[in-house]
Amino acid sequence: MTKPDEERFPDHFGRSVRAMSDYIGIGLQIAVSFAFFVLAGYWADGKFGTSPLLLLAGVVLGMFGMALVLMKVVRQANKKN
Repeated sequence: MTKPDEERFPDHFGRSVRAMSDYIGIGLQIAVSFAFFVLAGYWADGKFGTSPLLLLAGVVLGMFGMALVLMKVVRQANKKN
């Protein structure tokens, strides 16, 4: 005979994996949005010889992109509640 706790284990495990995947996705979106603009600024500095101006512009744009992703996530979380 199985215990009630053992029967619910797959349900708890599935919910925690789904929640963890949501957080990993958010972290990945934030990292990619920041890294894209920073790397684009670094590449443009090398191409045009404007070091470090475009790199700094990329950092600022990357931070703006991170803020947009976070605002989107917060808005979605508020809709769920």
